[in-house]
Amino acid sequence: MSINLDVIRKKLNQLSGNNVKKNATWRPEEGTDYTIRLLSFKNNDGQPFKERLFYYNIGNNPGLLCPSQFGKPDPIQEFINKLREEGTKDSYELAKKLYPKMRCYAAVIVRGEEDKGPRIWSFGKTVYQALLNFMLDEDYGDITDPDSGRDIRVTCAKTPGKQFADTDVRLRGKSSPLSENVNQAKTWMDNIPEIDEMFTLKTYEELQQILDSWLNPKDDESSDDEDDDFVTSKVTAAIPTSEKQKGKYGSLDDAFADLES
Repeated sequence: MSINLDVIRKKLNQLSGNNVKKNATWRPEEGTDYTIRLLSFKNNDGQPFKERLFYYNIGNNPGLLCPSQFGKPDPIQEFINKLREEGTKDSYELAKKLYPKMRCYAAVIVRGEEDKGPRIWSFGKTVYQALLNFMLDEDYGDITDPDSGRDIRVTCAKTPGKQFADTDVRLRGKSSPLSENVNQAKTWMDNIPEIDEMFTLKTYEELQQILDSWLNPKDDESSDDEDDDFVTSKVTAAIPTSEKQKGKYGSLDDAFADLES
């Protein structure tokens, strides 16, 4: 059997400390204006962005990759289904809290930081909708095109009276090449970091343990033959009534910044 050079290369990067999480993510800082250029992911069914679903803020976990989106068994989704079947107000409220949330990802070159190469920018639904609207506008065309695309201005600022900063995206100027150096542009496009190397998909057993610990923080022992009151007892234990149960993250951006770092 022939060896897999990509696997060996990945292992060497891990041993060398070249961690994808550490070196290949980008997040705009509050109060700073940036100019970026989007790159299209290869082999992504024609989609310029990638989406991933996460269970957010279960205990102190900033985000848990959702196995069911990959067609894998998922104890948290199973529990959500049980809550929906229960049909009570409490079970409905807890199910809403547990629903997975979408995070979107784009490959970007940050102008002025081109020496860092392509990096991964993660953002939420509002920014995602704005970027998709740009792409659907026939006046702009494919803004990711390496020859005739457009740069984007990204601003992260806090509106007076709001607790968290908002990210604003706007197209800049006229169309322009990704790089005046064709070889440089090709190198960037050929070296976009892999999204799925940024996160660890936990096993069924690991997720079940995390869920059980969150639902019963003071009860480490559980019965192997729980009866039909399983869902009701779990709901009563897990309805958030304290700051600890609400989690330590103030916003999704804060949680995912922690997860991605």
